[in-house]
Amino acid sequence: MNRQDDFSRLELNLQGCLKNYRYFRSRLLASTRLLVLVKANAYGHGAVEFAAMMQQAGADYLAVAYPVEGMELRQAGISLPILVLTAGTDFFADIIEHRLEPSIPNLQSLDILCKELESRGLQDYPVHIKLDTGMHRLGFMTDELDDLCAYLGRTSRVRVQSLFSHLAAAEDPQEDAFTLGQIALFRRNAARVSEALGYKPLWHILNSAGIERFPDYQFDMVRLGIGIYGISALPGVQLSPVASLKCKILQIKTLKPEDGTIGYGRHGHIAPEGTTIATIPVGYADGIDRHLGQGHASFSLNGHRVPTIGNICMDMCMLDVTGVPAQVGDTVTIFGEDPTVSELADILGTIPYEVLTSVPRRIERFIIR
Repeated sequence: MNRQDDFSRLELNLQGCLKNYRYFRSRLLASTRLLVLVKANAYGHGAVEFAAMMQQAGADYLAVAYPVEGMELRQAGISLPILVLTAGTDFFADIIEHRLEPSIPNLQSLDILCKELESRGLQDYPVHIKLDTGMHRLGFMTDELDDLCAYLGRTSRVRVQSLFSHLAAAEDPQEDAFTLGQIALFRRNAARVSEALGYKPLWHILNSAGIERFPDYQFDMVRLGIGIYGISALPGVQLSPVASLKCKILQIKTLKPEDGTIGYGRHGHIAPEGTTIATIPVGYADGIDRHLGQGHASFSLNGHRVPTIGNICMDMCMLDVTGVPAQVGDTVTIFGEDPTVSELADILGTIPYEVLTSVPRRIERFIIR
């Protein structure tokens, strides 16, 4: 039985998505290419569905974290170029078979890939060279560039499609000096590698926050991640929330004080005048963090906010709907326009990325056109 039978779904607003896409596209030169990140199941939105929307919208590239994510998109008929950000060293055969383009962060990876290409008699395979400019996660450091350039000069197995780096704090104005330093270092190192190659690959360093705050450094391509999903780095900018997590009420009951308590651990307390609760079919296995329980968060029901009551269960949770018009089958919005995913993230002391990517695949995705 699928979760549609249980009255829960993640709705993807196509028009909101396209509105966000146009907003970011408007900040770029017509010649600048736009890569959209659909890793982690498109930040929880549904990779296949979201990739199809981005292909329709006119994106130039897609990016995933792992080879298996790119393979899923290819099997679903997605034809855009797909950059694999964390290619590893064990899956180059799969990457090649599915026409994926690996990120190369070190010489070991490059050497293993070239040997695989040689065994297949392939040349000029597209790769993307990751440069470390301060994130210090993956990528070539400045003192490793001579060896990189020498290796690239000896092989015809690969062709460098792009040179890129990752900004560590583009959203934070207090870190602007650091961000500008990263950009300057990237410009120097990318120029150094391009000169050694004898041709100029695409350059890209801007993420979503970078597109909004540092558009002068868009170079040849930018990478649009959380922004396309409705989260802006600029105060006062209201992007469209793309995802709305909704479910329907399973049962309603009115409890009296003598009925005891509500939920696991007996943390849900009944008011002296009685409490009406609604049970909905989503829990912590569906991305509803347990810290949202016991009234710490409230969801939308028929134009009203209704707080959680008691602990969040694995597959269900309870809401206090006392005094609110409600009946079995009514729709509850966990996040979307009200409340927003940012509101829930603030309650949890985390970032919207974590809330969105916590919605599992068992929640069905539906594109609302």
